[in-house]
Amino acid sequence: MEPIHLFDLAAKQANWLAVRQNAVSQNVANANTPRYTAVDVEPFEAIVRKTTLAVAATSPDHITSTPAETMTARQRKSDSWSTVHSGNSVSIEQEMLKAGDISRSYSLTTNIVKSFHRMMAMAIKS
Repeated sequence: MEPIHLFDLAAKQANWLAVRQNAVSQNVANANTPRYTAVDVEPFEAIVRKTTLAVAATSPDHITSTPAETMTARQRKSDSWSTVHSGNSVSIEQEMLKAGDISRSYSLTTNIVKSFHRMMAMAIKS
């Protein structure tokens, strides 16, 4: 049986969300640290573009793909809303918006995996 790539993609996104949540928590923890620069991770869409799935060619007319790089999560400087005179660029409001986005993305991913798992279980029972 072939592996189901949806689960692999969901696991990669869950890993990315954990890395992003860590970056957000570091930003919040250092909100009062002088000269601390807020960081964020590379967008998940960019990571997905770097990673391609191997497609099985069942016909010679099918398009083939090449293996790509593995998922990386590099931190980058965030476009902060403000910088205070101490040199700190953390915006608590912006970090809370990111945290809400992470929570919504995690909920969406887990709900999709649950639904797909339920569909597979129903198909196997039939």
